[in-house]
Order: sequence, then C-alpha cells, then structure tokens
Amino acid sequence: MPRSTKIVATLGPASSDRLVLERMLAAGVDVVRFNFSHGSAEDHLARATLVRDCAQACGREVAIMADLQGPKIRVGKFEGGKVELKNGARFVLDAACELGNEERAGLDYKDLTKDVRTGDVLLLNDGLIVLDVERVAGAEIHTQVRIGGTLSNNKGINKQGGGLSAPALTAKDVRDIETAMTCGADYVAVSFVKNRTDVEMARQLANIAGAKHGVRPLVIAKIERAEAIPALKEILEAADGIMVARGDLAVEVGNAAVPALQKRMIRWAREANKLTITATQMMESMIVNAVPTRAEVSDVANAVLDGTDAVMLSAETASGKYPVEVVEAMASIVREADHSETVMLDSAFLNETFTRVDQSIAYGALFTAFHLRCAAICALTESGSTALWLSRHDIDIPIYALTPSQATSRRLALYRNVHPLHFPMNNDRDTALAAAERRLLEQGVVRRGDLIVITVGEPMNQPGGTNTLKIVRVGEHS
Repeated sequence: MPRSTKIVATLGPASSDRLVLERMLAAGVDVVRFNFSHGSAEDHLARATLVRDCAQACGREVAIMADLQGPKIRVGKFEGGKVELKNGARFVLDAACELGNEERAGLDYKDLTKDVRTGDVLLLNDGLIVLDVERVAGAEIHTQVRIGGTLSNNKGINKQGGGLSAPALTAKDVRDIETAMTCGADYVAVSFVKNRTDVEMARQLANIAGAKHGVRPLVIAKIERAEAIPALKEILEAADGIMVARGDLAVEVGNAAVPALQKRMIRWAREANKLTITATQMMESMIVNAVPTRAEVSDVANAVLDGTDAVMLSAETASGKYPVEVVEAMASIVREADHSETVMLDSAFLNETFTRVDQSIAYGALFTAFHLRCAAICALTESGSTALWLSRHDIDIPIYALTPSQATSRRLALYRNVHPLHFPMNNDRDTALAAAERRLLEQGVVRRGDLIVITVGEPMNQPGGTNTLKIVRVGEHS
C-alpha cells in the first residue's frame, strides 16, 4: 500500500542542492514549500526551476507552495544585536526608536500602539518573553517584564488573545504573489488570515497574476490568529484548504488549547471537503539530531490519525543538519499511522447529503471498492474535483487520479490518499478506460485479475463532469 498522508518540506539553504533535493523527493516529499519570509525573487525563481527539474528526474508529480510572509509584527534591531530582559524590569516598545537597548526597542509594526491598552499581555519570541502593558503614551508602549530572557533583533510580537489589526496581505505579499505565479506555484498560503475577506483578496490577486502565466493556484489559509477560530467556517468556505499553523496560534490562544483546536479544524475541513496541512515543530529536534524524539513521533502520528492531508517540515529541511533523514523518518511514521486504524466507511456516510452528481459517483466508488475489496480506485479527472471527493473519507484502498492536466497532477500531490498520474485523455470513453487499465498495470499498482473501480465523465474532458462508475476486472478484455 502506498503512503496516504502527504509530506510538505520547506526549501532553504540545507535543501537547495540538487542531489539533496532529489534524495528528499525520493524519500517522500510531495509538496515543496517556499518561505517568502526569506530570499529574493531571483532565489525563488531559481529554486522553482530546480524543483521542477528534480521532480522530472525522479518521475514524481510535486507541488510548489508559496507561503507568504504576511505582516511583520516584530520588534526592531538592537545596538548589540540582542538584550537581556530581567523579570520585573520596565521595558518600552517605542515606534519611534531606531536602535534598541535594555530599556526600549523599536517596532517594525508601527500601529501596535493603536492595538494595545493597559492590562494587555504581549508575547515576544514565540511566547518565551512575556510583557504586561502598563500604559500607552503616544508612540510608546510602557510594559513590565513578567518573564524575561534574551531578546534579539526582529523577534515576533503576539498579543495574548489576539486583536492585532495588521492586514493579512502587505505590499510585499502582493509583489510576492506575482513572483509565485511566475514560479508556477500550485498553492499560495496566506499568513495571519482573520476572515474570508483576506482569503478572497489573496485569491483575486493570485488569479490576476496567474492569468499571465497560465497558472490558477489553490489558496491555503494559515490559521494562526485567535480571531480566525470563530471565523473558521467562513474561512473554509472561501479557501481551498487550511494550515494548522500551531506556532503563532499557540502563542495567542495558549499551548494547552492547540491540540483540541487541531482536531476540530481538521474535522471541520474534511466535512467541508477542504484540504488540511498540520505544521510547526513536528520534527523540531531533527534540526540538530539524526533521530526524532518519541514525543515528535507521536505528534506526527496523531496528526495522521486526526485525518490531516499533509504534515509539514519547516526548519528541519530548510536549515537543519539532516534534511533527507528527517523526510525518511517522517515518511516511516506516516506510513505506519496510515494503516493502523480500522476503516469505518459505512458509518461515515450515514449523515452525508449528496448535492452533486460527481460527488455521488465518488461516494458510490468508495462504497463499492470498500465492500468488493478492490485493488484500486481509478478516477479519470480533468479538474481533480472527483479526486477531492474521494479523498475526504478514509479508505484502505489507494486512489489513482489519471489526468491530462499537469497543473491538476501537481495540485493532487497534496490530497490525502490520492496518487496522480499524467494521462492523455482520449475522447472515446471505452478507449480511455482500456488505456487507464493498461496504465495501472504498467505502473505495477494492480495485477491481472484484480478488481478496480473506475470513475469517468461522459462526454470526456469536461471539468466537473464525472457521471459514470464502472467495475472492471483487470485484463479481462485483453
């Protein structure tokens, strides 16, 4: 059985060498993430070419995800690069300060003074430093250090409970969307989303920029603000998927709240037929160690058991010492977790309402394949929508999506339990079905005599037109 849950890996200095990247793809990377918080447009364009070349060399369909930086809610720089804050000391965040010291720091986000008031709690450097706001005076926020520590240049600022008004999309993000579309990015991830409007604006910009390059990316909303939680259902309606971005989210809502939120977000996304990526510190210790901790193994496995489409590596592959080994370790954990649960497909359908023909065909294919114990489900798809319906329910039967569209093939690389294959579609249904059967045989994923379920649309090559389900015994007519 092939692995169901997909792996997203971040490209960076440790993984931009061709041989290293090829080994990472061979080890199991399905989506390569470009972190637009780092690097120039030229860097991203060169890396996009590298990813496409390596994927072709490996015979893999690999997606590129452009992860936008979002607003820089950070302190400024310090005279010596860092300062030591002591518990109980007074410390001023000063929007007018250019170079900080032990008493005050500048702000990249000048509007922070408008967003906080006496009694608020500010969390710096991923919550390692805690400041209590005593008063706001003009461009200055006067605080007392509750929990001190080392504060270095450009560390992030969060407000406990959320409430920062910075827009999700900055002028830099708009420029980066243009670069991402030039790169041919298959996904755009939007940072610090608060509501559906943030997602809709990003989609509109991506579609306008993408039209120049023949690209129409899917949009992933990163859930990392407290305000996004009550707005989650409307965000899901607007986005193609979400990223459970546990770092900033944990700082705003508290570490203890995140595990339950993760499970709820993944469940709601699957119910809404949307994609999910679980991210942040999944294999953090492997930045410097050759093996993961047992807690990290459990964390990755639990995300798989929650039903996430993909698990993500950040610094582990971008700057870590073991970019190939961490992918190999994650793939091993994911594969074990994928096949550890008993499939309860019938109960999953009890409360389903079928609203589309292609949705009904997809669910019929799942039900049939499960009860006939078929070797595979084969979806002949133009847009990938049937593959999406198929992937929203757990089944211990692999789903192969055969599509003539390379763009669709790449997007499908993120879908749980969907394995894309490029397939030139014939306009004659019977000819196409026979060719699909041969393709699965050639790939070695089925054998003669196996039962498979095939879904197809008639007339052929019509996006969203799947309307036929056929049960085939492989090799019966050849």
